[in-house]
Amino acid sequence: MHKFSEYVDLINKNLFKYLPKNEGLQKILAEAMEYTLLAGGKRIRPVLTLAFCEACGGDLNKALPFACAIEMIHSYSLIHDDLPCMDNDDLRKGKPSNHVKFGEAIALLAGDALLTRAFEIILCNETCDLAGATTTVAAAGCLAHNIGFYGMVGGQVADLENAERTINCSKLNEIHNLKTGALIVAASKIGCIVAQADKIQIDAATKYSELIGLAFQIMDDILDADYEKKMEKKLSYVSVLEIRKSKEIVKKLTEEAIKSLNVFEDSKNFFENLAWKLSKRDK
Repeated sequence: MHKFSEYVDLINKNLFKYLPKNEGLQKILAEAMEYTLLAGGKRIRPVLTLAFCEACGGDLNKALPFACAIEMIHSYSLIHDDLPCMDNDDLRKGKPSNHVKFGEAIALLAGDALLTRAFEIILCNETCDLAGATTTVAAAGCLAHNIGFYGMVGGQVADLENAERTINCSKLNEIHNLKTGALIVAASKIGCIVAQADKIQIDAATKYSELIGLAFQIMDDILDADYEKKMEKKLSYVSVLEIRKSKEIVKKLTEEAIKSLNVFEDSKNFFENLAWKLSKRDK
């Protein structure tokens, strides 16, 4: 996917622009922020922001600050997810987790700093002048809603509260849609908002990202089950259904997501290929 690689390169180059300088009294904090943010990763969420902005006829440059902010928020969530009080994971992508590398206190603060830096980027004068004040506020409001009580954070709480309980797929879908899907939906919607898309386009982008977001989390559950002995203690699709059935659901969700793309005729192939790529990934 040549276009996907172009988006990722653009995001990676601009992330450096928005990071605080690695110097002074906060040097260790900057190092901890960089450690997770610049560790690589798929950059799926910011790519969706850029891709939907372009698909709706928007200016890619206007979407870049929002895309980078979204990746910072994703990185903050990873740092906090790995903490001993949450998932207690010592490794992230084969490297020591942030709290193992820098200590629990610095890791916690690095996550906080990435979250607040993200909103600083979105709401700064430069971004407001670039995207327009009304558009910027709308995008910031969408993001805040989807990552807070009614989105990602709320989903994480629901995940923790139900970890030792037996629940059905409907309840698990609800948790996944909040914990994982909400930020993916926000990333897509913000791309549309920056491009000043119409309601039909925003609704289609929302539907697509809801479906691939759920499929993405189920694939995570499947991949985790292949190598994590502790998976049986985690709330996941594999703990509710067998792997074969989980894979069938991923395929069905991906097919449904692709059906929602008709409004994006010129970009349909990109989003279709992305959906299949995510559904068949092996890491």
